[in-house]
Amino acid sequence: MHGGPALGIGDDCALLRPNAGLELALTTDMLVEGRHFARDVEPRSLGHKSLAVNLSDLAAMGAAPRWALLAIGLPAADPAWLEKFAEGFFALAQRHGVALIGGDTTRASLRTISITAIGELPSGVGLYRSGAQAGDDIWVSGELGGAALALRRPDIAEAAQRLHWPEPRVELGERLRGLARSAIDLSDGLAGDLVHILERSHVAATVEYERIPRAAFFKTLGDAGLERDCVLSGGDDYELAFTAAPAKRAAIESLGRELAVPLTRIGTTQTGEPRLVVRDARGAPIDHRGGYDHFGAP
Repeated sequence: MHGGPALGIGDDCALLRPNAGLELALTTDMLVEGRHFARDVEPRSLGHKSLAVNLSDLAAMGAAPRWALLAIGLPAADPAWLEKFAEGFFALAQRHGVALIGGDTTRASLRTISITAIGELPSGVGLYRSGAQAGDDIWVSGELGGAALALRRPDIAEAAQRLHWPEPRVELGERLRGLARSAIDLSDGLAGDLVHILERSHVAATVEYERIPRAAFFKTLGDAGLERDCVLSGGDDYELAFTAAPAKRAAIESLGRELAVPLTRIGTTQTGEPRLVVRDARGAPIDHRGGYDHFGAP
């Protein structure tokens, strides 16, 4: 059991006392109204998601979440809205043992939420993007594309659930230490995020499109182009993509069964320039766009 902060809310700064032999992992994410969420989004789900996206980053590093700082800008003080937002935030925080240790509030023209999350992990065992080696298997957790579909088909309840209530793979990230060589969380789409690993690790990769796990509701839509774009390039999945040596396959499959989290092997890395090739069932390359563009049209 980890200890609390040396000094929490109430002073100009919080003070942390990391446990002996552990490193601190820090991450921050910002959500802006009109860019990352709609004006009429349900505040409880927004409170959950604003913390979840940060915990997903910690999971990708293999870190256990410990503390968070919350800065929020609002057009006006709205106690009812804040109460619901806090319910969603603290429900997830309590589930993962995260303590809120500070933050800030101010008036802003649009609702803006910025969270810094802090975790701990043993020294030298982080899941870096730079750790992949040629010949590694490429794995993903869960299913991809559902959240992106919800932006186009908000009437599909299961897709909307994945968009507004993502589940960070916290325990999986911690348990992948010693199994995975590299990892990244899929916030901006598989095709875009996986390339970050390739660039940092100086390897190429081939992914088999038919192996990529996706929700069953895509089959009922009968739109192969939409499905492909959501699965390869849609954002907001907050699953983990990671690479591992082929010798680790049995251990990873066993871990997936133990955690009841689907873990699917979708491709391999190779020597070569950092480049992702996605192939269809016949082995032909599939054209695809990159991931989410943070400065493109909303």
